[in-house]
Amino acid sequence: MSDTIDYYFSLASPWAYLGHAPFMDMAKRHGFAVNFKPVFLPNVFEETGGLVLPKRHPVRQRYRLVEMQRWRDRRGVPLNIHPQFWPFDCQFADRTVLAVAMTGHDPDAYLRLAFAGVWANELNLADKAVLEGLLRRAGHDPAAILAAADSAPVTAAYQRHVSDAVAADVIGSPCYVRRGEVFWGQDRLELLEDAVRSGRDGYKPV
Repeated sequence: MSDTIDYYFSLASPWAYLGHAPFMDMAKRHGFAVNFKPVFLPNVFEETGGLVLPKRHPVRQRYRLVEMQRWRDRRGVPLNIHPQFWPFDCQFADRTVLAVAMTGHDPDAYLRLAFAGVWANELNLADKAVLEGLLRRAGHDPAAILAAADSAPVTAAYQRHVSDAVAADVIGSPCYVRRGEVFWGQDRLELLEDAVRSGRDGYKPV
């Protein structure tokens, strides 16, 4: 039984950035398909009991900053703890990723550039001119993708991802869903690879 893994994430998530390249490299190693599902996290949090960052207790906010430094070192990637253009309204940028996927193209190269844009290169992904440049660098037609990102089908799919996420027990970004089993966080990638390698069925809450 071959795997298709639903990949829930947002460009606003540093954890999705930290895990993206290792996850895509894992997909290539094991040959599983990836269903890219960018999702608007505040709506997921609202439905599942999570809190957006400013509403979290200061202890949790401080711990997040420590974890970002640890995982930056562990993954060996550049990451600005306090990027210049974050937080930002990520909805249109997320929809450009979905537009790439829905027009039949692999969004991996674009995602690598866009994640690094936010978290390493101080780019403002709320600026459509910035997105245009990243799309062009990734080999896509910027005008076509930007237009698709504002289209009714892409907008509806992006909104639907919230209900899909809640139905799948997704609670944050990134979440990888394999055979109904949720792996929350890029720090669960090794557990995900164990499951893929074993070919086992997904675990269920019991």
